[in-house]
Amino acid sequence: QVQLVESGGGLVQAGGSLRLSCAASGRTFSNYAVGWFRQAPGKEREFVAAISWSGGSTYYADSVKGRFTISRDNAKNTVYLQMNSLKPEDTAVYYCARHYSGSYRWGSYDYWGQGTQVTVSS
Repeated sequence: QVQLVESGGGLVQAGGSLRLSCAASGRTFSNYAVGWFRQAPGKEREFVAAISWSGGSTYYADSVKGRFTISRDNAKNTVYLQMNSLKPEDTAVYYCARHYSGSYRWGSYDYWGQGTQVTVSS
């Protein structure tokens, strides 16, 4: 089984930065793509970013392109989300998940972390 644990969330002013980490246990993590999602109260969960198993390909929602960067260190079983130029609309609980099948945005993810709160004040 794979366990994912997010960390790095917090309160930041608009224009600030945060770096989220997703630490994974298990031996097969490096063979899977990993995605970041977020969900705000009263809103649907939305795709934020994903990274291929090798780290060679990355994918971003239009709303975060140019501001967020996803990366991974398979030797450390960790995926990162560097968030710069944060906006109040980025406020949400952020989750990382292991991709299983289908597209990165709309496909299936089989393991999810507990989430970490990101709050951006205006």
